[in-house]
Amino acid sequence: MFQGETAITIDDKGRLAIPTSYRDVVARECGNQLVVTYNPFDAGCLYLYPMPAWERVRDQVNALPRTKSVSRNLQLKLVGAATFVEPDASGRISLPASHRNATGLEKKAVLLGMGDKFELWSEQSHLAQIRQTLSDDDLGDGLLELQL
Repeated sequence: MFQGETAITIDDKGRLAIPTSYRDVVARECGNQLVVTYNPFDAGCLYLYPMPAWERVRDQVNALPRTKSVSRNLQLKLVGAATFVEPDASGRISLPASHRNATGLEKKAVLLGMGDKFELWSEQSHLAQIRQTLSDDDLGDGLLELQL
């Protein structure tokens, strides 16, 4: 549903404008509702889920055993930190200050369409990720068959 990379500006009030190419999809497919939460795997990044995709993720994460610390950590970062946002008439959403501060999101950011969700990266964290390269040792057997 979502793909592509867009440079985004976050204003002084912590708002960002959803790119116009995605606004109709967000309104139609998501009921104009998104969920902002932490990316539990990468610092400097937030996930923005459409409501239907979020509900599936939330239910899967909440079904994990709370007796395992990794499960509790996922529940904390994904479900506990989840915030519902709706684009305003100008297509802007407000990001909670706590989320921006924890991930280092400032004025310049990058929005990535990742299929079923968006990833919102601080500009510096995104550059660091893009500059990393994969070596042969990083590729498991399953990845060796990819025809990129």
